[in-house]
Amino acid sequence: MDNNSPVMLYDGVCGFCSQSVQVIIKLDKRGVIKFAPLQGQFGQAAKLRHPEIENVDSVIILEKMVDSSERVFVRSDAILQILHHLGGIWRLFKIAYIVPRSFRDFLYDLFARNRYKVFGKYESCMIPSPKVRARFIDIA
Repeated sequence: MDNNSPVMLYDGVCGFCSQSVQVIIKLDKRGVIKFAPLQGQFGQAAKLRHPEIENVDSVIILEKMVDSSERVFVRSDAILQILHHLGGIWRLFKIAYIVPRSFRDFLYDLFARNRYKVFGKYESCMIPSPKVRARFIDIA
């Protein structure tokens, strides 16, 4: 795994989150973004390194900085960071940064609170196909 790749931590038992990972894999033609479920070893270790994400149960982006530190993006900032890494036309969504983070995160949290009701919840994390397995750090 490329240690400089951004890592998307996601709720591995959330139906919407698992579907979102599949969509991102298809859109990320360069294979830049790596994935790890929050429930896995990597996700749990990230929570220990970054106590501020201990209670976050939705999408998180971790990026290695030049000085080997990690930058953490959560909620709507994480979504916008994913779109940035997808490149191309997806970068146009960076205009959403003009919307105050508090409002973006309010909308994000509203959706996140209801995601299990709408998209369901799995008993365990999805197992990726052999074709894309190299993009996953660990599976719980």
